[in-house]
Amino acid sequence: MSTSMAFTSFTLNGVDAQKFLQGQVTLHVERLEENVTRYTAICDLKGRIHFGLWLTKLNAESFVIVTTQDQSEEFAKHIKKFGAFSKMKLEDSGLVYPSLVNGETTFGTEPTDVAAWEVQAIQAGQAYIDQAIEHLFQPQELRLHQREGVHYDKGCYLGQEVIARLWFKAKPKAWLHAIAGTGAAPAEGEQLNKGVQVVNSVEVENGYVALVVARPDALSELDVTVLNLPEALNGDVARPQ
Repeated sequence: MSTSMAFTSFTLNGVDAQKFLQGQVTLHVERLEENVTRYTAICDLKGRIHFGLWLTKLNAESFVIVTTQDQSEEFAKHIKKFGAFSKMKLEDSGLVYPSLVNGETTFGTEPTDVAAWEVQAIQAGQAYIDQAIEHLFQPQELRLHQREGVHYDKGCYLGQEVIARLWFKAKPKAWLHAIAGTGAAPAEGEQLNKGVQVVNSVEVENGYVALVVARPDALSELDVTVLNLPEALNGDVARPQ
């Protein structure tokens, strides 16, 4: 991941905004508290994440949505296509800049050190989707439910049948871990070996840190250090039996 990472903010306003998002994203929009930002996803029909979104509900008719800049144009087209008959309007508010505050990513209009944020986000287990890795990962693999970005008790949305089936009837073979390694940072989506795929990575002094979706046994075969994630993201990703 380069330090040229950039983010675009949108507003979605209108009487149908909440109803529309409820049928699109993986979290329960109706239950989302006002002025709270959650990272969530719009998936494809195979249950893999197409767009990653930082979603903030101002009220039921007004939302702020942040995507990576390289997904912003495609995201806007998606909303206009699926929301063509909904009473709402999506508007591009321009570039915004990330900071990690109390373990959560927030955005503002003042430039920040994006490279520093990337390191902090990776260490905090905050996987994020950009164009290079769209359609690769399922929400459960990225521990999105442990970040309150997926709810399994809501109605239909894109990919919901696959995502629900994985949760209620199966268990992921691989899931999110944070690692540190030496050498150059691997590319997003790169397979480090069979069973370890890079989500996000950034170079640091003496090497790199990265988030990977990995089978634990495959991870142990690599010459990397597995980092501790925050307590909320350390548990088993499978549904409690």
